[in-house]
Amino acid sequence: MVGQRFLEALFERPHDWRVTVLAEEPRPAYDRVHLTSWFSGTTAEELSLCPPSFAEENGIDLRLGDPAVAVDRAARTVTTRSGAVLGYDALVLATGSYPFVPPVPGHDAEGCHVYRTIEDLEAIRAGAERARVGAVVGGGLLGLEAAGALRAMGLETHVVEFAPRLMALQVDDGGGRVLRRAIEELGVVVHTGAGTQSIETGEDGAVRGMALSDGSSVEADLVVFSAGVRPRDQLARDCGLAVGERGGIVVDEQCRSSDPRISAIGECALAADGRVYGLVAPGYAMAEVAAAELTGAAGAFTGADTSTKLKLLGVDVASFGDAHGATPGALDVLYSDSRSGVYKKLVVHPDGRLLGGVLVGDAESFATLRPLAIGGAPLTVPAEQLILPASEGGAAGKLELPDDAVVCSCHNVSKGAIRAAVAEQGCASIPEVKKCTKAGTGCGSCLKLMGGIVSAELQAAGVEVAKGLCEHFAHTRSELYEIVRVKGITSFARLRDEHGTGLGCEICKPAVASILASLGNGHILDGEQGALQDTNDHHLANLQRNGSYSVVPRVPGGEITPQGLITIGEIARDFGLYTKITGGQRIDLFGARVDQLPAVWARLVDAGFESGHAYGKALRTVKSCVGETWCRFGVQDSVGLAIELELRYRGLRAPHKLKSAVSGCARECAEAQSKDFGVIATAEGWNLYVGGNGGMTPRHADLLAKDLDRDTLIRTIDRFLMFYIRTADRLERTAPWLDRLEGGLDHLRQVVLEDSLGIADELDQMMARHVETYQDEWAAVLADPQRLRRFVSFVNAPGTPDPTVRFVPERDQIRPARPDEDGHVLIGGTSLEVRSR
Repeated sequence: MVGQRFLEALFERPHDWRVTVLAEEPRPAYDRVHLTSWFSGTTAEELSLCPPSFAEENGIDLRLGDPAVAVDRAARTVTTRSGAVLGYDALVLATGSYPFVPPVPGHDAEGCHVYRTIEDLEAIRAGAERARVGAVVGGGLLGLEAAGALRAMGLETHVVEFAPRLMALQVDDGGGRVLRRAIEELGVVVHTGAGTQSIETGEDGAVRGMALSDGSSVEADLVVFSAGVRPRDQLARDCGLAVGERGGIVVDEQCRSSDPRISAIGECALAADGRVYGLVAPGYAMAEVAAAELTGAAGAFTGADTSTKLKLLGVDVASFGDAHGATPGALDVLYSDSRSGVYKKLVVHPDGRLLGGVLVGDAESFATLRPLAIGGAPLTVPAEQLILPASEGGAAGKLELPDDAVVCSCHNVSKGAIRAAVAEQGCASIPEVKKCTKAGTGCGSCLKLMGGIVSAELQAAGVEVAKGLCEHFAHTRSELYEIVRVKGITSFARLRDEHGTGLGCEICKPAVASILASLGNGHILDGEQGALQDTNDHHLANLQRNGSYSVVPRVPGGEITPQGLITIGEIARDFGLYTKITGGQRIDLFGARVDQLPAVWARLVDAGFESGHAYGKALRTVKSCVGETWCRFGVQDSVGLAIELELRYRGLRAPHKLKSAVSGCARECAEAQSKDFGVIATAEGWNLYVGGNGGMTPRHADLLAKDLDRDTLIRTIDRFLMFYIRTADRLERTAPWLDRLEGGLDHLRQVVLEDSLGIADELDQMMARHVETYQDEWAAVLADPQRLRRFVSFVNAPGTPDPTVRFVPERDQIRPARPDEDGHVLIGGTSLEVRSR
C-alpha cells in the first residue's frame, strides 16, 4: 500500500525518473486494511489499489513475483529472485513487515497459518473447510479480524492473548472489558493473560490443540498466528544499512537511510522519532516525503497520528490521541453502559484541551473528536457532553471544527483544504472532493464528516444541495411517500415517469418498493414489484454467505407449542438444516436451497406458522419475558401483550427493520429500552419507550408516555409507527430518525398524543388498513403457481438439482463450463446435457 502511494505521489510531480517496481506477490498493490472483506466475497481485483493501466501509462516496469534478494551498495545494483541484476540511482525500500510467529514447539505444523496476504487467506479458507475449531494467537486488531473470519466460516473460535485485555495498545481496562463481553456474546471464547506454550499435533503431524501458559489447553485443528509484526529489514541488514536495536531501517526526517541513495518508507522503517509505524496513514505520509525528496521538493516526516477506528466482529472500536492518559496531569471523563455494550473515555488536559480517547461499542463521534484531539485547541463545551448520547444532552455532533483540524488522517487533509476544494476549485460533490484532495480514499472513516463539511460549504455559497433519494429522484424518501400516498400511485414506472428520470437504480428501486408495500400495494413479488425488491426479498428469505437461504417462522412473543417445536425439528432434520435460537426468541433454520424454500414453507404453513419477515425491512419480533403468569415479580401479562403487538404489526413494511419488546416489570428482562419501541409494565398500566437501537450505534429508547391503558398504548404505538414510516429517510432506523426529528421527543409526543399536526385520524386509518389487509407472504406464494415459478435454481431445469454438480473456484472466478460438440458438459466427473430453451 505504501509503495503504491509513493508511486502515485512521485508521478503527481514533474520528474525524470525511470521506475522499476520489484514485487514479491503475484499481484499489484492491494488494500490490506480491508483484507478481511475477501472472506465476504470481495475479490482481489476489488481490493486492488493499482488501476489496470497505471504502470503502462506511467512507464513503470512492474515485475510481479520477483522480489529483491540482495542489494550491492557499492555497485548500486539490486539482484532479484529470478537472477536479474538492475542498476539504480535511487532505491526505495517499501518491504513492509512480516507476521511474528512465536517459536513455540509445533508452530510450523500443518494447520498453522498467518494472516497477511491474499494467499494466506486462501490457505486459511481451505483449512477451515476441514476444521471444526479455530484458534487465533493474538488479540490485537488483526487477531480479532482473523477471529471474525473464522467465526464467519462456521468454526468454533478461540482468541488467545498474552496481555490482560484485548487490543491492549488501543483500549484501556474499561474498554477492554466491554469489548471482551461483546465478543464473547458472539460466541468467541477469549483467553487473556495466557501465552501459547506449544502447538499440539496428532500422529499425522496436523494441529490438534494448544497448551497455554496458565496450564489450560485449547482443542483446535486450525491456528492463526496474529501476534504482531516485525519490520522486513533483512535486505538492509545484509547490505550494511543501519537498523534499530529492535528492528527497522533507520531513516531521517526525509526518509533517507544511512546511505543517502536509499530511502525506506512504511512498516520497514524506523522513523526519526524512534518509532516503527504499523498503520497506513503514517506510511502514506512517509511516501509523500520520499517522493518529494526525489523530485527536489521540501518535506519532512516527524511523526504521525496513530488513531484507529475499526469494526471488529461487529463491534465499533476507536482509539485516538493520548488514549491512555500518559500526559502529566491528564484527567479522564468516562461514560459506560455495559447493558448496551458502550464505553467511552476522553482524556482531557487540565487547561481544557482534548488529548485523546477510547470508544467501544459506539464510535459515531470519532470523526469529530479525533481532529479536536490532534488540533489541541481548548474545548468549547464540557467534555462530558462529547460522550453522552444525544438523547441525554450529548453535543459531539454539534461541534464546529476549526479549519486546521485534520479530517482525513490517511492523507493529512484538513477541513480547510476540503472547504477550499469546494469554494475555490469548484468541487460540488463528495466524489469530486475525493479526487481533488484524496480525502476519504483511505480507510473511509472520515466520509460522514467530510460530507457534512461539503454540504455546509455549498449551502454557504448559495448552492442548493441535492437532498433527493438518488440521481433519478430529486425528492426525499418522505416526499416520495407523500406523493405516492396522495396520488394513489401503485407502480414504480408511473412514479418515475411523473416525478423522476432515467431507469432507476439499486437505491431508488428498493426504497420505492418499500413505500408501495407500506401503503398496501399487494404482494411484494407480484408484477413489477418483484423486480424492485432487495436481494433477500426476492426469495422471501435471507441469503447466506454460501449461497443458501435461512428460514425464520414467526413465533409471537416466543410462545410455541410442543407440536410446533416438533414440526420445526422434523423439517430441520429432513432438509439437513442448521438450527439456532435467536436473541429475538425465534428459531432460525439455515442452509436451504432456493428450490427447497417452498417445500419447507409448505410444511410450516400447514403447521400454522407464518413468515417471520427476517428478510424484510419490517417488524421482526416483539420479545417478551414470562410476565405475571410465571414470574413472581411480574405485574402485567407481558407475553399476551407481546403476542398481540406482534400479530398486529406483522408484515408492516418500514424504512428499516423494526424490533420491539415487552417487559412484565421494571426489572426489564426483555430489554425493551434497546428496541425501536418497547413497553414496560407498571402497577398502573404500561410505559412506552421509543427510538431505541441495539445495533451498530446503540441508543437507549426515550420514554414517550407512562402508565397507559391497553387501548391508549396500542393507539399511541400505531401513530408512532405510521409517523415514522411517513417521515423517515431511506434505511433510517428509529433511533437516528428521532435524533434528527425537528423538535425531537417533545414534537413526537405532540404529534401522536395531542394531534398537533391534525393527522392522527390518517395515521389511525392507515394502521387499521394494514391490520385488515395483512396476509402471510409465504402462504400467498404457495397458493399461486406464478409466484412459485421464481423458486427454482435453474429456469430450464426446475426439478431438484443434480447433487453431483459443484462450482469449482479458479482465480477468484467461477470457471465457465462450455458444452462440447455433442452438447454435453463435464463437471466434477458428471456429464450433463445442455439444452436450449
